[in-house]
Amino acid sequence: MSKAEKTRQFIIEKTASLFNTKGYTATSLSDITEATGLTKGSIYGNFENKDQVALEVYKYNAQLLKQSMSRSFGDEFPTTLDKLHAFVAFYRKNWPSVFLNGGCPLMNAATEADDTSPLLKRQVTISFQEWISKISQVIVEGQKNRELSANADAEEYASLFIMLIEGGILLSKTTGEEKFLNQALDRILMIINEELKQNIT
Repeated sequence: MSKAEKTRQFIIEKTASLFNTKGYTATSLSDITEATGLTKGSIYGNFENKDQVALEVYKYNAQLLKQSMSRSFGDEFPTTLDKLHAFVAFYRKNWPSVFLNGGCPLMNAATEADDTSPLLKRQVTISFQEWISKISQVIVEGQKNRELSANADAEEYASLFIMLIEGGILLSKTTGEEKFLNQALDRILMIINEELKQNIT
C-alpha cells in the first residue's frame, strides 16, 4: 500500500465504530479529526468530503460483518444443517460486540440513508442482496444434498431469516434486552428444523 492508501485505511478503521454508533449524519468532520488525530486538511486530502468517508466506512463495516458471518458457512461445518446452525450461533455468540459497536451496520446505514444518501442506500441494498444470495446458496446446496426440503423457496427463507435477525437486533438494541434477539434466533432454528429439514426414509 502507498502512503496515501495507508492514510485512507487508517481514517476508515479509526472512524468505523464512530460512524456506526453516532450515526453517519451526526458524525461531524470534527469528530473524525478527533478520532484520527489528523487535521481537516489531511481528511480532505484523502477523501472528497465527509459523505465519501461515510461510504467507505460503511463498506469496511459491512465487509467485516460479511467475513465474520461467512465463517459459519465454511468447510469446518460438513453439512448444510451444521452451517445454518452455526450461522444462528454466530449471532447468539457475537451480539455483545455487535451492540457495543452500535448495532448492525447494514440496518443502521439503511435507516439513515433511506432519504438522505442515495449512494449509501445503493451500497446497503447491494449488501442485503449479497446476504440473501449467500444464505440462499447454502439452502440450495442442502436441497441438492437432500438435507433440506426440495419444495422450499431458498430466497424466501433467506429473506425471512434476515428479517427476523434484523428485527431481533433492533428490539434488543432499543430496549437493552437480549431476549428479543434470542427469540428471533430460536424462531429461525425452529424453521430450519421443522420446515426446511428434509426427512429421508
